Amino acid sequence: METIIKSSKQDIKISIDAPFVIIGEKINPTGRKKLAAALKEGDFEYVKGLALKQVEAGADILDVNVGVPGIDEVDLLPKVAKVVTEAVDVPLCLDSANRDALAAALAVIPGRPLVNSVNGEEASLEAVLPVVKEFGVPVIGLVMNDDGIPNDADTRVSVAGKIIERAAKLGIPAEDIVIDPLVLTVGADSNAGAVTLETINRVKEEFGVNINLGASNVSFGLPDRHTINQAFLALAIGAGATCAITDPMKLASIIRASDLLLGRDNFGSRYIGYWRAHQEEGAN
Repeated sequence: METIIKSSKQDIKISIDAPFVIIGEKINPTGRKKLAAALKEGDFEYVKGLALKQVEAGADILDVNVGVPGIDEVDLLPKVAKVVTEAVDVPLCLDSANRDALAAALAVIPGRPLVNSVNGEEASLEAVLPVVKEFGVPVIGLVMNDDGIPNDADTRVSVAGKIIERAAKLGIPAEDIVIDPLVLTVGADSNAGAVTLETINRVKEEFGVNINLGASNVSFGLPDRHTINQAFLALAIGAGATCAITDPMKLASIIRASDLLLGRDNFGSRYIGYWRAHQEEGAN
């Protein structure tokens, strides 16, 4: 199954048979004080810099989130989205729970962006899915419901099915739903990673849709987070994940290596090209 994301200049295919898609996470003010301040001040040059650095590092799509307390998302999200589309050629992932902000941004940017996100809560399904249908764009579906994030794979898979079913009733095809199985930190629950990996396997087998991850959550609160994130991401790609909202500066190399080992990189051209480019950068 293929999920197609477009900018005015590039098409990105998310598929189990295609290279893993990197969605750059840096344009998100959560935990990033400098970006939050820049958004409040309207400092879009800083946002452009983040966009360019992520694309240079290997991002295929850029997540755009302007969720700073007190900011008018309906006004700011389309402005920032336009700034980013003018700075880089890659498609966007519009990251907001505000349906009016999503609609405002979708109305002004070219291509076919990804929406992040809807979930199994009734309020979310009723707010976000009609916007997704109106603009004909794909959406990430988070496997949480009105009771929160389930601790077991059975319930997460059930929520995934609910999102896909509700989308279908509005005429949104399964290929436009990207399921996020969600991952909690193994520092609080040693079984958290295993539950997510089981969910990935079962969603792939039962629904065949594409699967996204927010990979860094798994290591929260633990030492040497980078090693844990690398290991988990490799396991998740092997299990069937097809894209991730993550840091391309830190994790593009493990993703390129995983694609190579899974036979998704003919003659290792992407891996070798990435290695050469970053060896040259390190030498400068």
